[in-house]
Amino acid sequence: MTDQDQNKDGYEELCSICRRPESVAGKLVRMPMNMYICPQCMDKLSDMIDSQMGGMNNAGAIDWSKVMSMYNPSNFQMDPNMFNQNITKTESEDAEGDEKTAESAEESGESKDLKKTDEEEAEKKEKKKSSGIPKVSFVNFADLPFDFGFGGRQKVKKKEKGEHKPLIELKDIPAPHKIKAMLDEYVVGQEKAKKIMSVAVYNHYQRIATNTMDEIEIEKSNMLMLGPTGCGKTYLVQTLARILNVPLAITDATTLTEAGYIGDDIESVVSKLLAAAGNDVDKAEQGIIYIDEIDKIAKKQNTNSRDVSGESVQQGMLKLLEGADIEVPIGASSKNAMVPTTTVNTRNILFICGGAFPGIEEIIKNRLNKSGGIGFHAELADKDDQSKKIMQKVETEDIRKFGMIPEFVGRLPMVCALEGLDQQMMVRILKEPKNAILKQYQKLLALDEVKLNFADDALELIAEKAIKKETGARALRSILDEYMVDIMYEIPKDDNIGTVTITRDYLEGKGAPEIIVRGAE
Repeated sequence: MTDQDQNKDGYEELCSICRRPESVAGKLVRMPMNMYICPQCMDKLSDMIDSQMGGMNNAGAIDWSKVMSMYNPSNFQMDPNMFNQNITKTESEDAEGDEKTAESAEESGESKDLKKTDEEEAEKKEKKKSSGIPKVSFVNFADLPFDFGFGGRQKVKKKEKGEHKPLIELKDIPAPHKIKAMLDEYVVGQEKAKKIMSVAVYNHYQRIATNTMDEIEIEKSNMLMLGPTGCGKTYLVQTLARILNVPLAITDATTLTEAGYIGDDIESVVSKLLAAAGNDVDKAEQGIIYIDEIDKIAKKQNTNSRDVSGESVQQGMLKLLEGADIEVPIGASSKNAMVPTTTVNTRNILFICGGAFPGIEEIIKNRLNKSGGIGFHAELADKDDQSKKIMQKVETEDIRKFGMIPEFVGRLPMVCALEGLDQQMMVRILKEPKNAILKQYQKLLALDEVKLNFADDALELIAEKAIKKETGARALRSILDEYMVDIMYEIPKDDNIGTVTITRDYLEGKGAPEIIVRGAE
């Protein structure tokens, strides 16, 4: 079988020992049992074999202590007694078999002939020892600590030679106003945020599709989204990736730590995108990575210990955001000797970071109120205290004071602040989006041929309770689920129910929902 037949699916093989792909380790040598070994590991194995032939003990078996002393056990973790145990076991089984045969032969009067046979076998063993031929036993390769091609291993798709083909052709990239129109179908409000995101994504994929524009290199525009919890940061990114049909990885910054400490390595961010792209490096290099809870890696204030999950993570992500060749583990969150790795260039990966940044409102107010004074024409010091759109006035200085280092903020040039949700927006979220919560319940009851309606005052009550919970739009689902349990339980009991209307009195426990029987509508 030729290499073309072997790799016709476009995925490159990995070295069975060091787990590096062919593009990194060099041309792999194909061995029996579907093994592949790189030239470096082949040289080390040759040294091991040479040392084995010269490192035999008195019993004629291989002295594995000498062999393992020449090889780094962290890269080739084989049990030194693996082969000796098999040889010893075979010899003991043969000895037991000879003893049993001798006992049975003595009972039948043939002990003299067997003794002669034993003496002949002993002479043969002495000749083998003197000849210096090592003993050989069969080994179960499935028990060895590396992959010999028995299935279940990770593969990386080969990089295409020459220029990379863009995921989206220039003519197929939707204009910013079209991207925003598609976002409007799923996300209510946040007009400024949707406009900024549409322009950023449009420019980014234009940059990838053209590769150059009159010899002027266009830099990518990574984004930073700020906003209270439940205002739609993650949902915006999910909707955007679904519209563009590009690989998307959503990861959490809270698990990231500096390399060498317990937690996920920074490269695991790109590893998740590679998995979302089906281990296709070319697709992954043009995808989108959304890093949520980015505010959790802010610098810790007044700490005497090393900040391994704060400032150190920000410093480690600088080259990642800017664009560099990153060695990425495949199918794992950290790099080690038994995990295959590949190289991914992050130059064309769009990074979108999002976080709630709790407490940044106070930093913004302090900056805005510096001009507060005394007198008839002096500005009031607390004029912005009750402003619901205080986050819209955020600047880079405020983010830096929150705990983000200047180098990190500088690699996120587009800063977008999302608005907090008020009661009117909550009601719109319940009714208007394409996947609105009310539409989901109406679809469920329509399967039972029941029409579900909600009174306007009932929706206002749900929105009021959601605002009090201070968890954003996520509270709408939990509140509605609580009220709809009894409805969803009772409706399937009666086949005569045609229409159900949820009223404010029912939600307040003062009455029952309005039910109309079929045929009476």
